[in-house]
Amino acid sequence: MATRHSPHPDAAPFLSQADEMEEEVVEGGSFAGGGQPEVGVQTVTGISYPRSVMIVAVLCYINLLNYMDRFTVAGILPDIESFFRIGDSSSGLLQTVFISSYMVLAPIFGYLGDRYHRKHLLCLGITFWSAVTLGSSFIPQKQFWLLLVTRGLVGVGEASYSTIAPTIIADLFVSDRRSRMLAFFYFAIPVGSGLGYIVGSKVKDLAEDWHWALRVTPALGVVAVVLLVTVLREPPRGAVERHSDSPLRCTSWAADVRALSRNRSFVLSSLGFTAVAFVTGSLALWAPAFLYRSCLATGQCRPCPDGDTCSSQQSLIFGLITCVTGFLGVGAGVEISKRLRRTNPRADPLVCAAGLLGSAPFLFLALAWGQGSSVATYVFIFIGETLLSLNWAIVADILLYVVVPTRRSTAESFQIVMSHLLGDAGSPYLIGVISDRIQRGRPPSYLLEFHSLQYALMLSAFAGVLGGAFFLATALFIQGDRKRAELSTQGLLPEEAEPEDRIVVPKRGRSTKVPVSSVLI
Repeated sequence: MATRHSPHPDAAPFLSQADEMEEEVVEGGSFAGGGQPEVGVQTVTGISYPRSVMIVAVLCYINLLNYMDRFTVAGILPDIESFFRIGDSSSGLLQTVFISSYMVLAPIFGYLGDRYHRKHLLCLGITFWSAVTLGSSFIPQKQFWLLLVTRGLVGVGEASYSTIAPTIIADLFVSDRRSRMLAFFYFAIPVGSGLGYIVGSKVKDLAEDWHWALRVTPALGVVAVVLLVTVLREPPRGAVERHSDSPLRCTSWAADVRALSRNRSFVLSSLGFTAVAFVTGSLALWAPAFLYRSCLATGQCRPCPDGDTCSSQQSLIFGLITCVTGFLGVGAGVEISKRLRRTNPRADPLVCAAGLLGSAPFLFLALAWGQGSSVATYVFIFIGETLLSLNWAIVADILLYVVVPTRRSTAESFQIVMSHLLGDAGSPYLIGVISDRIQRGRPPSYLLEFHSLQYALMLSAFAGVLGGAFFLATALFIQGDRKRAELSTQGLLPEEAEPEDRIVVPKRGRSTKVPVSSVLI
């Protein structure tokens, strides 16, 4: 039976295909599997293990910058509010506009990342992101709308990176080694977020001007582009996982969407991750402001003087907590999941569910104790964020092993759309609107500002419980979806042919549609 090899789509030289090595026949050594030796991976990808680790380190560095830039704004939010004279609703729009742009553009880069040269797309995106971020630091006082526009444009660069980088790691490693590398990569999310608060607040204090806080990550972005150009070598898509020397066949975007929508583990885990995004998005922007208002309500600190910088102690402490809890949570999540997998193949979604369900009561207690005890508040935040961080690397690993390699960037982009559309695109603005609505018609006071934000943030704890339920549902389907993805990747489970690939063959006087690949030639 002949096997039909479909050529990859042609492209301009810049957006060239990156799978040239897939045409080569690898002799000796086995293809990717659970126990594939390291030399087998190197033979297939043509990239040595030390070079692969260097590539992951560069991608991790860029991911760190990505989240540093995203949360630098949250670290200096009181100064931005004071400078532009805006309220909570307008402040919440800063994060909402950025996430909305990021969310809309992610599917475009997901499509490109599955078909064209990923290294070039990364370099373009990071260069654009760095330039726009630098430009946002020069906006005059009466042009707040322009700050919103630049924050939206920053999403262009970040969408190009977030949809593509994890798929490169997936094409360099398999099995437990891939899980460890993903854990290393996703350490950058909480650690970078925490550094955003810390660097933003400290640079602002040193320069005595919050604008300089937005000029740090663009300079580091230039270094990131240089490292991408000199270090990154792109591996062939899916080569380490298939047991055939033939290249994987790219299907149409519509076929990819249909397949992903039928993948129950992908859909349910993405909904669970949406709850994570809702919680982290609301806390990321509003937690330092909540801690600052708690300090004002209890008389422990003074309000921001007009035209002067605000106290950055709360942003600094919250940033340190986020760094430490992220490091502990991501590492613990991967290790716990790896150990439980030996006896329970559903361990990954169960660990994610336990993290979300466990974090909800601690985040609720942190809000409830905001005025009573600052020490108790910080302790509860520490425990809640540690449990919340358990799932970062695990969710990424779930996506990579239940989706075939030629659809992974598209899957990443749709997970981004779902998690941001229903999660952190709206949660900061929603929290701000609820807070403003509670204050409406009442005499202004620091105590009222504190309580209004306290009650609004309690919505996050309930979102965490809902996310835990979605991960529990994922556990019901994870085994079957993973096995189907493995068989499809190895060519042992033929995929449904697309309409253009079908022909009509007479059968007892009737027209019957059959795939071309099933016809003897």
